[in-house]
Amino acid sequence: MEHKTFAPKGVCSVQIDFDIDENKKLHNVKFVGGCNGNLKAIGKLVEGKDAAEIADILRGNQCGVRGTSCADQLAKAIDEAV
Repeated sequence: MEHKTFAPKGVCSVQIDFDIDENKKLHNVKFVGGCNGNLKAIGKLVEGKDAAEIADILRGNQCGVRGTSCADQLAKAIDEAV
């Protein structure tokens, strides 16, 4: 299992940590900062799911007028990792 740390841009969260296993499945997704309850829910929803599939689902999700969101930033982190 490979651990990844990503510094998101344009959102309240300041760090995203996650693991990707040899089958490209996501594990232990954790956000530092941001909307705690919602971001914990994202971690639970994506646990054990295919990383590329999750990135495709979350990519482009926006928070207000920011042009991005914590979910979109997770997609960018996954894209970098796989």
